Amino acid sequence: MLDQIKSGQGFIAALDQSGGSTPKALKGYGIEADAFSNDEEMFGLIHDMRSRIVTAPCFNGEKVIGAILFERTMDGEAGGKPVPALLWERGVVPFLKVDKGLEEEADGVQLMKANPGLDDLCKRAVAKGVFGTKMRSVVNFANPAGIKAIVAQQFAEAARIAAHGLVPIIEPEVNIKSAERDAADHLLLKETLAALDAWTGAPVMLKLSLPTEAGLFQPLVDHPKVLRVVALSGGFARPEACVELAKNPGVIASFSRALLEDLRHQMSDEEFNASLGGAIKEIHAASVA
Repeated sequence: MLDQIKSGQGFIAALDQSGGSTPKALKGYGIEADAFSNDEEMFGLIHDMRSRIVTAPCFNGEKVIGAILFERTMDGEAGGKPVPALLWERGVVPFLKVDKGLEEEADGVQLMKANPGLDDLCKRAVAKGVFGTKMRSVVNFANPAGIKAIVAQQFAEAARIAAHGLVPIIEPEVNIKSAERDAADHLLLKETLAALDAWTGAPVMLKLSLPTEAGLFQPLVDHPKVLRVVALSGGFARPEACVELAKNPGVIASFSRALLEDLRHQMSDEEFNASLGGAIKEIHAASVA
């Protein structure tokens, strides 16, 4: 798994929509809110969608080197097998989303909510064959104190995760709609480099918004404490996200909406597989450009 993530020529699929973002993901898939009446039905429908994706013929380690899962997906089955085991049989390295959502904005950022159950969740992930984790916080403004706090929190949680032998994906997302996006990118780079220089554990991964300035994150790509730098689509549609990604050599995609945006519940399997395969091909090409 380490070799596939370090050297694999592909990208990481983000299939980790949680409770708050699931209705929007289902709507994009062609399933309206009146199709479910409670959370169990909602999560059942999103699991069916994810199962259809991960069992598609084109979803394999040739172009998709990893996949980030929601906790319920990790615990579920697809194709008659536990999802993490099915993924790795196909050469796709399983990751788990572990954060519990965002705090209200303070100092221009949204920190992660407290996560007292993180250690127990990490133990379960290890037992299920998961390789690493992902946790997201958000930068809305170029506030030095806020960005310093967001990086400190991310690396503190990363230390808890790494203690279980898992590889943490650190994700301080810069809001691409922010008027201070470029300044926030530069502050985030400075704080992240400082945190990496102080990091004493095994290499970590970084998941970042595509920067305003192409190539800005090259020092992170080249850093010895960084296993891989991946980029979120952040609200860009897939064509634009791929164009921006290709401007940043060494950074690979970890797209969610940009990967799934053309898929519909009503498609035949042939249509579904062709649409997913086309999206995978496009994102892969931008990731290895």
